[in-house]
Amino acid sequence: MGTHERDREDRGRGGVPLGGGLTTGEVARRLGVAPTTVRTWDRRYGLGPDAHTGGRHRRWTATDVARLERMCALTATGIPPAEAARTVLGEATQEAGPAAGPAAGLVGRTAPASPGTPPQAQAPARRPSDAPPLPPARARSRAGSGLRLGDVRQECKGIARAALRLDAAALDELLEAAIVEHGLVAAWTEVIMPTLQAVGRKWESSGERYVEVEHFLSWHVSGALRRGAPSSAADRPGATIVLACVPGENHTLPLEVLAAALAERGLPVRMFGGALPVESLVTAVRRTGPAAVGLWAQSRTTASRPLAQHVAAMEWGVRGARRKPVVLTIGPGWSGRTVTGLPRPTGLAEAVAVLESVVSR
Repeated sequence: MGTHERDREDRGRGGVPLGGGLTTGEVARRLGVAPTTVRTWDRRYGLGPDAHTGGRHRRWTATDVARLERMCALTATGIPPAEAARTVLGEATQEAGPAAGPAAGLVGRTAPASPGTPPQAQAPARRPSDAPPLPPARARSRAGSGLRLGDVRQECKGIARAALRLDAAALDELLEAAIVEHGLVAAWTEVIMPTLQAVGRKWESSGERYVEVEHFLSWHVSGALRRGAPSSAADRPGATIVLACVPGENHTLPLEVLAAALAERGLPVRMFGGALPVESLVTAVRRTGPAAVGLWAQSRTTASRPLAQHVAAMEWGVRGARRKPVVLTIGPGWSGRTVTGLPRPTGLAEAVAVLESVVSR
């Protein structure tokens, strides 16, 4: 049984552990907010856990988390927190019916009927079925935005919500936590990339509405990668790795992840970023004499077989001991454009393994 299957067995509605609720920190990561925000909503607006467990730590049930998710959805649309809280508590009261409990006293109290008023003359209580239905917690992954993340890690949903709110502090905290917990490669593959893809799909289907979210998220991902990676390793003769996007290609994030993962393994990397001109790429290869060159192409329109073949044919060194670089064609742009004799890793983990092997030789 895989990790995801075990996680699903151990969790109930909304992904909350069956043996108890979530901690405040876990709730905050799921929602994409700071823990202090969750505590403030609890203290100021009464959006805390319904049930209290022993000890100092509070536990949040699926119902509690659903209320906070609704709060996030409303505030993401620009509704002030106080007004959003009144709405959330009002909806909870309607769902609970007349015996709503203490939370009902915080919003919209109705004046009691006059003594002696016949029950049939009093305003009928609104039935739970009259209230707008809330989607089940398991299905609610829209962060108040229309983003549909599907069956992904909870970290994805938290990161998406933080990005949609343009909350820099929360986004940095969540990204760094994902990298620390899963490692660079797994964090990128299972957490960061699915979130970026969801934002990209929303941007494509909504005109220009979410461009700022995509740029904001990409910028913070890039910063988290650089902060999480160790300092560049010192050059070792014949062991340097050159990474560059092909001319016309500006999607650098996957290559930044690869550079960080290689640096983590103590391999000397020279990263040249987006859209490196042909002449500059050739010059960089000649000056560094690398063991390997990784050429990233996101689009088939930028992937150039002649360029890859030209770099692979470059030689340097003294006569009788000439060397050539191993050229890796990396990225979806090379799909269907395989260059004979050149490795084409199908994923980030495979690219790291191939480059480690080349350098060790």
